[in-house]
Amino acid sequence: MMWLAVALGGALGAMARYGIFISLTPHPSKFPIATFAVNVCGCFFAGVLYVLITHAAISQAWRPLLAVGFLGAFTTFSTFSLEALLLCQNQLAGVAFLYVVATFLCCLLAVWLGYLGSQFLFSQ
Repeated sequence: MMWLAVALGGALGAMARYGIFISLTPHPSKFPIATFAVNVCGCFFAGVLYVLITHAAISQAWRPLLAVGFLGAFTTFSTFSLEALLLCQNQLAGVAFLYVVATFLCCLLAVWLGYLGSQFLFSQ
């Protein structure tokens, strides 16, 4: 049953990622906004999900579907890495550097905000 939960979460995460990608179609020489948005949102939801599971607001049984399946398929570290490499290969090292630094900082901030916001809700 866990395998099915991961597969269902993965399918939903992949469809959500694709939906964002087609709505924010990137240009090859521009900042890859779709991948950036997906990674930041995914980090935010990872922070929220962590709090929900640790406070037993949702069952640990949902973890395979939500964390492994949905977030695993939704977030895009391999795409992020390839896009950064391609920007460098296209002599856009400055854009690549901005993309890498902004992604790291914004994703770290997003997971922290998701965590803090969820913690705040549970302390009420």
